[in-house]
Amino acid sequence: MASTGASLIRPEAAQRDAVRAEGVARPAHNLALGYLRGFLVVLVLAHHSVLAYIGGIPQAKSLLVQPSYWRAFMVVDPHHWAGFGLFTGFNDDFFMSLMFFLSGLFVWSSLKRKGNASFVGERLRRLGIPFLFAAAIVAPIAYYPSYLLTTGAHSVAGYAHDWLAFGDWPTGPAWFIWLLLGFDLCVAALYALMPNFGDAIGRLASGARLHPMRFFLLLFAASAAVFIPMLAIFGAMAWTSIGPFQFQTARLFHYAVYFLAGIGVGAYGIDRGLLASDGILARHWLRWTIGMLVAFAVSVVFMVIVISKGATMSPIFLNTVGGAMFALTCGASSFGFLALFVRFATRRRWIWDSLSDNEYGMYLIHYMFVSWLQLAILSSPMPAIAKAVLVFAGVLLLSWGASASIRRIPAVSRIV
Repeated sequence: MASTGASLIRPEAAQRDAVRAEGVARPAHNLALGYLRGFLVVLVLAHHSVLAYIGGIPQAKSLLVQPSYWRAFMVVDPHHWAGFGLFTGFNDDFFMSLMFFLSGLFVWSSLKRKGNASFVGERLRRLGIPFLFAAAIVAPIAYYPSYLLTTGAHSVAGYAHDWLAFGDWPTGPAWFIWLLLGFDLCVAALYALMPNFGDAIGRLASGARLHPMRFFLLLFAASAAVFIPMLAIFGAMAWTSIGPFQFQTARLFHYAVYFLAGIGVGAYGIDRGLLASDGILARHWLRWTIGMLVAFAVSVVFMVIVISKGATMSPIFLNTVGGAMFALTCGASSFGFLALFVRFATRRRWIWDSLSDNEYGMYLIHYMFVSWLQLAILSSPMPAIAKAVLVFAGVLLLSWGASASIRRIPAVSRIV
């Protein structure tokens, strides 16, 4: 399952709207984070749009005996381009982790301001209800093209029968939403037992403004420590699926580390810590950008070596080095994009404001546009790059427009 939402749930949104109503400009750091969330959602849309064209994935013959990759590759096009494999590999190394980091930034301030009961109620409303919508409505629509491409007779009743026969309920990118809700509930429980735990995590991030490399190394070490053992036990491709609740098994605690790191940075103070607009991370944005590209290049070289000589390497070596390489690339890319946006996203732009306002809705509904557009041009002789660009443009415009439209409904706008 290729995946995917940035801090799709934004605790600061209400405060931002109040500030707008008073005619006061938003702080620069909030602007940067909002624009980064929007950018990450666009990456999610692009990521899913090109999956049909990366090559090497046979089309499933039956949904009941589907291969393990069926849920990610809903439509498999005979036209493909190797460059899309690099693009999706780069995204997969970091963007979900960075989404969890961004999602944690405002958790501590929200908990302290609202208290446990109000915090949990808001999270259930803003995460639970959208997850149910995505699982019950969006996912079945999104996966229907895969059913149409299987052998045999096709009908809505037949699709419903096959869908219920899975034994679980594929939800596509909505896995992020329920897992984020699970993390929020765990943090709320921890807050009830240890009311000062967020401040303690915040102290770990207290020196990140002047020494971001130290915080990076701490995050890398914690990530590698929890990811490598899980990788050795479950492998890189395994997903845990219980009904509609899915997550990539080996990355569960890795995502939790990034979520807690976000809580720590937010607890210490966004404007005076790692993400300060005048901090070392922002000032050295070029170094971090080069660093993330070098880290990814090294990971690609490692993967080439594994593919060519993997049979002669011990599993312990592969898991240890591969897990460390993932943690390094993930951290470098996350810090690189944080540095870029904190440094340069300092002025408001209407199109970025619109994207930031609609990114949650876009994330929720885009999956169904992806599969149907890929199906619509499946038989076209166009090259893979042209197809991918066309699908991405359609998905971006349709999901953006649909999100903006449904957010005009008052009941929806209070949630999304």
